[in-house]
Amino acid sequence: MEPTLQGFESLNLIDPILKSLKTEGYTHPTPIQQQAIPYVLAERDLLGCAQTGTGKTAAFAIPILQLLYNKPKPSGNRNQIRVLILTPTRELAIQIGESFGAYGRHTGLRHTVIFGGVPQRPQETAVRNGVDILIATPGRLLDLMNQHIINLSTIEIFVLDEADRMLDMGFITDIRRIIPKLPPKRQTLFFSATMPPEIQKLADTILVEPVRVEVTPVSSTAENVEQHLYYVEKNNKPALLKHLLLQDHLTRVLVFTRTKHGADKIVKFLQQSRIHAEAIHGNKAQNARQRALNNFKDGKTPVLVATDIAARGIDVDDISHVINYDIPNIPETYVHRIGRTGRAGMNGTSLSFCEVEERPWIRDIQKLIKQEIPIVEYHPYVSEIPVLKSIPATPAARFSKSRGGQAKRQQRMFQRR
Repeated sequence: MEPTLQGFESLNLIDPILKSLKTEGYTHPTPIQQQAIPYVLAERDLLGCAQTGTGKTAAFAIPILQLLYNKPKPSGNRNQIRVLILTPTRELAIQIGESFGAYGRHTGLRHTVIFGGVPQRPQETAVRNGVDILIATPGRLLDLMNQHIINLSTIEIFVLDEADRMLDMGFITDIRRIIPKLPPKRQTLFFSATMPPEIQKLADTILVEPVRVEVTPVSSTAENVEQHLYYVEKNNKPALLKHLLLQDHLTRVLVFTRTKHGADKIVKFLQQSRIHAEAIHGNKAQNARQRALNNFKDGKTPVLVATDIAARGIDVDDISHVINYDIPNIPETYVHRIGRTGRAGMNGTSLSFCEVEERPWIRDIQKLIKQEIPIVEYHPYVSEIPVLKSIPATPAARFSKSRGGQAKRQQRMFQRR
């Protein structure tokens, strides 16, 4: 049973951090923050299992700042890096850096963010000028280590964030090369939304008598996210997307696609339809990715099309809709995607486009989340192909089958309009 939530004051935080949290408008910790912060402050190793949108970054950033503030490093050791945070994507690294800047603005502690895809020199200069906290992606970190620009022998706290995504992106080998360069005596915080066997094995090798904190299991979807399922043929997906985006209540929309090429293709189609959209994925230059993300946050771009990997760094509270243009073949990914809306206590909506080849994946998703996703019976592009019997039929689905002729007539009516 999770403890009753109280204010941040109940966590024995120091005044400089409480002042920063007040400035940010934060009054009450999320469940993972309330559970994790005391253990981190007690300098325990921690294994945190929490999905996106649960406040995980603050759960480690706030106590780390307090630990460093209460134990200043010896004078004259300007180049001593005390904390290393490894994260899989540039966007997430930037987001974590912004969090440390916000929560630690009154502590005097310095941090920097390093990642690939941009010139090395500014990052190198920041490291040489001295930082307490280093936030890094694995590739660029190894590059600077090999050039003897970064030395990890003084690390006191090591954070491995989004470990399951590290596995998906092929970074586990890099992580196994980095860990031996850390001092054996350190505090380690390990966070992952899911715990596949290889990730559990990695956790077992780097954590010492860890405390396990687990909130909002990956099999659950947020209660304030309304879910809808559209059965549509593949060639009609672009038209259905355009049809929905022209509705007024879709104000800030995150569209997920399976591939980078698919994301670019969707953006091109939407722009031709005079719907302003941008794409964010691994093939985009860093400045283009950050510009697209900033435009989305500021409301200049109402539609952002993203691949799953690139989307891990998107932290926007007021996304009105998530659209699964392509159904993910990993059920947990569906939960992560729709968790991008309905954040910070707000309501959100998830719309999923399912073509015939993707219907088995819908079955797997419904099995994981232990609920049936309501089917939208009538829309201009209803699939002509009957729903597979292997997918549990909701009352709406059964009604749609019995009224199939009417659904087709309504579809033709929409098309004539």
